[in-house]
Amino acid sequence: MKHFLRVVTQFFVFLYCKCLWRGLKFVIRKVTGRCELQRICHSNKPGARRTLKIESSLRYSKNELCQSALSAHPDRVEKTIDDIMTLKKVNPDTNPQLGISLQASLFQIVGYRSLVAEVEKLRREPYDCENPDHEEMLMKLWKTLRPDSPLTGRISKQWCEIGFQGNDPKTDFRGMGLLGLHNLLYFAEHDKATALQVLHDSLQPKHRSIPKEASKMSKAEWEQKNFDKAIGYSFAIVGINITDLAYSLLVSGALKTHLYNVAPEMPSLSHFQQTFCYLMQEFHRFWIEEDPCDIMEFNRVRSKFHRRVLRQLKNPDMALCPHFAASDLHLVNL
Repeated sequence: MKHFLRVVTQFFVFLYCKCLWRGLKFVIRKVTGRCELQRICHSNKPGARRTLKIESSLRYSKNELCQSALSAHPDRVEKTIDDIMTLKKVNPDTNPQLGISLQASLFQIVGYRSLVAEVEKLRREPYDCENPDHEEMLMKLWKTLRPDSPLTGRISKQWCEIGFQGNDPKTDFRGMGLLGLHNLLYFAEHDKATALQVLHDSLQPKHRSIPKEASKMSKAEWEQKNFDKAIGYSFAIVGINITDLAYSLLVSGALKTHLYNVAPEMPSLSHFQQTFCYLMQEFHRFWIEEDPCDIMEFNRVRSKFHRRVLRQLKNPDMALCPHFAASDLHLVNL
């Protein structure tokens, strides 16, 4: 019975999408004198709310020209908009604002697609210690985060001071490739004060409250009870992990809400890196609020933080860092 009801429901949904909805759009156009794209641009302000609706309208259009607009090359956006307006029988002289609005939204759409490709390319490029550019970026990261501590050697335990796991950081970049290094260096260079503060905090131990009977314990008993437990985390490793979180938000499309609200036209790599700066700072605050017992709770805290960001991004008016200022990253509701 449940299977039968499911089939019937799917049939009516299909019927609505294929027939009734298109028929309804035809009637609305005749009544209002506007096509769907005109109605979207007229009733929605610039930003994610408008662009997401335009993207959906083009994707589910029965016309191939509208569908192909989503994958247009940036150089052909203007020509594509002209073709769409001709198809929709919209006079650009009497409706000049429509072309401007469609062009801005389509630049955002194709720019997001290009950004995904650019980020994916960096993620797939492995760190190469024989590449002087890669080595230079890594050395910059050290000098920015540890300006008063010269590195004794390329292979050194000193790397642990900024949160790498071993003597050679290249092994930690395997998961996110050069993308992890790019993000860490961007954070360190463009918001140095915040990066240094987060690094400093991550190295600090958290002192648990000492029970009354602790004063009667021997040293061995104290160590066994482990009342003084550090809950700091590895700065660089967490940065690479947050890079993975930002990457998953981008690829899944969840970041469209944010990027469509903050990028007037085409989202760029710098927009993605600003988002990483925001996520790093917010995760640091979230980690302190959660007050985990130790680093073993990292995955739980990260998952909870990820769910919170996803909930926030469901609001089409949400932007994570609206002014691109990594030193003043606040979650705001536009």
